[in-house]
This record gives sequence, structure tokens and C-alpha cells, in this order.
Amino acid sequence: MTGRLKGKTAVITGAARGIGRAQAVRFAEEGADIIAVDVCGPIDSVQVPPSAPEDLAETVRLVGQAGGRIVTGIVDVRNADELHDVVDRGATEFDGIDIVCATAGITSRGAAIELSEAAWRTMLDINLTGVWNTCAATAPHLIKRGTGSMVLTSSIAGLRGLVGVAHYTAAKHGVVGLMRSLAHDLAPHGVRVNCVHPTNVDTPLIQNDAVRSGFRPDLDRPPTREEFAAAATQMNLLAVPWVQPVDIANASLFLASDEARYITAVSLPVDAGSTQR
Repeated sequence: MTGRLKGKTAVITGAARGIGRAQAVRFAEEGADIIAVDVCGPIDSVQVPPSAPEDLAETVRLVGQAGGRIVTGIVDVRNADELHDVVDRGATEFDGIDIVCATAGITSRGAAIELSEAAWRTMLDINLTGVWNTCAATAPHLIKRGTGSMVLTSSIAGLRGLVGVAHYTAAKHGVVGLMRSLAHDLAPHGVRVNCVHPTNVDTPLIQNDAVRSGFRPDLDRPPTREEFAAAATQMNLLAVPWVQPVDIANASLFLASDEARYITAVSLPVDAGSTQR
């Protein structure tokens, strides 16, 4: 590793597993201290198995193994006050904040006109308002630095429409709009803001019966991993069903590093070509 983030501190939400954990570990490998946030519990209207405190503890272990220091908080990104508290605590511990990865998010399925109001509100509250809460809690620290980078995790659903996830698509499009406006607002302070847009990523958010079944409605049972892979591969130009969390972490690392010092207001797909199909 080359120490591309040496001396920097990164706030990462959704850090207990999946993309957030991969970002935490990858950034620690490159010298960053980590402020890791995750809800570590169930969310109403979401069928995906939730993260748990044990998952966040594993992130702590892996960050330590990579040589990084870490502060954690079990916080729901919908709770702005608690989010501010853990961010401020971490900033005090590590003497400031340089990088923000707003990664926490949920998924659920349902036709647009059949979604319950609760499912719609929960999706927007976490996947859009939660991102705004994260940016609002961290921006003062980046402004104080006079430099920094925010990386907001959107999705291919932030660039195109997808079937059966109108609420998710609306939220992820909203993240792009938020990114573009924040890039304008924070540029005078030397802070860059960008989005990453993953295709399917091999995490618990897709590797569950609820999501797999949406890809194989022809089956009267949840598809196997192999059956899901065959259907998911059809989404991408490259012959892969999904990418790995580290692929998103590597793209985030680039955007957070000085190598991207003049890149802001950009949507970066990490999608195996899916947005071009």
C-alpha cells in the first residue's frame, strides 16, 4: 500500500458490512483513521437481513488489522442529533475530518403504485435524507479544514429507471441532485463532492431471497445463487453478475485521494457497463 490517505480521517456510514466495510478497510490500508457508523439493527419495511453489532465489531477488527485507528457509533442516519454526536466525537479523537463516505442505505421491492406509504417514506428517509444528514454533520469539519472530499454512494438506479424499485430509484436520483448542489456550495471551501454508481454488488443487500426472487419471477421459489447470477449477468455489458465491495471502495479511494484533486460534481459508474445496455 502507498499511504494515499496518510494522516487523513474518513467518516463512513453503513460501515458494518458490505461497501461501507470495504471502504473502511481499504482506506485504513492507505493510512486513514476511520469514524465508522452503522445502525446495526432492523429497519421497518425492509426484508433484507439487518447488520448487527457483531458486524461492526468485525469491521473494527479488520481496520485494526490493516493498521488503522477507528471510532465507532451505532447510529441510524435518520437521527441527525446522534449522527452529529458521533461525528464530533471522532473529529475530536482524530483532530478533524477530511473524507466523508455516505454509504448507508437500504433496499426493498414493490411496484410504484403498490408501495405502502411506510415503504416509500422509509426509503427516502434513509437513502436520501440520511445522506443529507451525513453531509450536514460533516461539512463544517471539512470547511474548517479548507479541503476535503465527499463520496456519496448512489447506484445505477441514480442514472436510469429500474423495475420494481421506484422508491429506491427516486432516492438514488435525489442523491445525484444533492451531490451536484453540494459541489457548488462547498467548492469555495476547497471541498469536492462526487457520486459512485454501483451495479449489483455482492453484499447481503442483494444476496437474499427478496432481491433474488425479483430477478427470477418465473420461479415459484427463491432462486439459488447460481440462478440469480445467470439472471443478473444479463444486466451488465461485462460477463459478470455483480461486482465486489472492494471495487466500489477502490473507486471511492480514488475520488477521496489527492489523485482526484480537481474532480468534483462527477457521477462515476462502477457498473460493468450496465448503464450502457
